[in-house]
Amino acid sequence: MSVVLPLLAAAAAPAQKIGHAAPATPGIGGALVGLILVLGLILGLAWLLKRLPGTGLGLRPTDQLRVVTSLSVGTKERLLVVEVGGEQLLLGVGAGGIATLHRLPEPLPPVPVQPLPDFAELLAKRLRKEK
Repeated sequence: MSVVLPLLAAAAAPAQKIGHAAPATPGIGGALVGLILVLGLILGLAWLLKRLPGTGLGLRPTDQLRVVTSLSVGTKERLLVVEVGGEQLLLGVGAGGIATLHRLPEPLPPVPVQPLPDFAELLAKRLRKEK
């Protein structure tokens, strides 16, 4: 029994020796520095992708190709009028692909853009209707 008692005392003792410092864990400061580094990396990569020509990610609009108008004709089907080099094409877009349906002989007239109404005015109208 005298041999078992020192073994039990050694097993119950903490794993580190007395007088040695515990390994330091990063606190809130270390986490904050790590977060700042990750955010800086994301912003740096976004800046780099915007500057690289031909990335193909569609980050920059192009002058040679633009969608004039579009119309949804189904859940996955759309009709698009696309202007390419001064010529307008009617395209059918669906799950099976894209097809040229018609070449427009003359361009569609531009649709006047109506300004959005002021939010305060819309809210006031709604509140007056409910009363």
